Amino acid sequence: MIKVFVDKVGLDIESEQAIVLLKEVQGDTVLPIWVGPAEATAIALSVQGVGTSRPLTSDLLKEVIVQLKARVERVYVSEFKEHTFFAQLVLNHAGHQLEIDCRPSDAIALALRTEAPIFVSEAVLQEAGVVAEEDDATGLVH
Repeated sequence: MIKVFVDKVGLDIESEQAIVLLKEVQGDTVLPIWVGPAEATAIALSVQGVGTSRPLTSDLLKEVIVQLKARVERVYVSEFKEHTFFAQLVLNHAGHQLEIDCRPSDAIALALRTEAPIFVSEAVLQEAGVVAEEDDATGLVH
């Protein structure tokens, strides 16, 4: 698994869809993941450190995990099949590790709220990743 961080959240000009760019911590590969507008908003608010007056779904999930005395160990984008990304949420509860299937957008939003690391499988990064351009020509509107 390769550690990544949220590099950008914005609007893909070509598709007019929200997109999250995950970038390798030690490398130049970027993984573009198209997400829904609500998910992009949740991720962008976390990146910017902005709170909301009412909890978003990721805030609710974080609170449930905390109340159950569990913690988010990590999240990772595990597969890329038929143009769809799959992710895993890895929790620790009472010394037991639990892996839960989830959408990458939910995993990313939760990881940001819990300060958990984000990873991508090497196979996914090789298949769907792109090398970042130095001039930042991402085609994103922020």
